[in-house]
Amino acid sequence: MLILDAIRIILEVAVYRLRRLEMANIAGAAAIAFALHLPLEEFVVRVGFGFGLNLLVYLNNDYLDLAADLRVPGRDDIKTRFLRDHRRAGVTAQVGLLALLLIVCVVMPGLLVPLVLGGGVCWAYSAKLKAMPYADVAAMIAWGVAMPLCGAPPESALGWALAGWLGLFSGVFEGIQVIRDHDADAGTGVRTTAVALGVARTLVLVRVMLGVSAVYGALVVSPWLAALPALAILVPLDRDVTKTWNRVRAVLGVAFLGA
Repeated sequence: MLILDAIRIILEVAVYRLRRLEMANIAGAAAIAFALHLPLEEFVVRVGFGFGLNLLVYLNNDYLDLAADLRVPGRDDIKTRFLRDHRRAGVTAQVGLLALLLIVCVVMPGLLVPLVLGGGVCWAYSAKLKAMPYADVAAMIAWGVAMPLCGAPPESALGWALAGWLGLFSGVFEGIQVIRDHDADAGTGVRTTAVALGVARTLVLVRVMLGVSAVYGALVVSPWLAALPALAILVPLDRDVTKTWNRVRAVLGVAFLGA
């Protein structure tokens, strides 16, 4: 029963995060692996590893956020209550995922880089940094670099260059996310960048990061593709912030696919 509960928890995390389009770094890792012309077998292993690592870090985030999520209307759902009532299964699921990832690292040691950096940053973010203004955005930039490195050998300069661009994009997405969650976070006493700066100034920060992304793109990737992050600066903040988030992601996604 414990194993079945753990499998259910993992599946619920996968469905929930995929529906919210919160595993975009897997596509980033796949795109980097494709750009590097990696053999099909290595491509499959790397993308599969990225998926497993995403499941681990998002499940860890949900586990650490249980108490806060249960206090927020809309987050106190069947999935959250099941995890609350089956904490042992939640721990078992995390240990099982970590064990599988470590086994893959024995075969492909370079994957320890995204496991340690990506997993470590995400754990620190979930445990502490997500409630620290500015550190929340900085952590997601680091996470945005580390996670797509699932798609690249650690010695690949091109892999690091492309992952660096994705890291800047992740900072943009985190800025929009904390704007979206501003009211809920403020109501529960979580002090994010948006709570500290306010929505208007956080939006300015997001646009500055888009400008930095454009400059990075022009210098490292392609002057033509750099126009897309610059264009995203013009995307207005919709009352439904998720729409703004998706529009910016669409523009930056096209930029990265072009890269």
